[in-house]
Amino acid sequence: MRGGEGAMTFSKDSGLVKVWVSLVMAGTYTLDQVPQLYNLKTVVSEVVNATA
Repeated sequence: MRGGEGAMTFSKDSGLVKVWVSLVMAGTYTLDQVPQLYNLKTVVSEVVNATA
């Protein structure tokens, strides 16, 4: 997670991204259920779609 001027962003290597990717890939949650927290949903979607 990187911060700058009050905005936090997640990368594909962020722990929270990895947790959500695992949950989506396991079928526990869908991409629609990933929270809109900064760019979390976008990054999780990119990682899941890249591995699908």
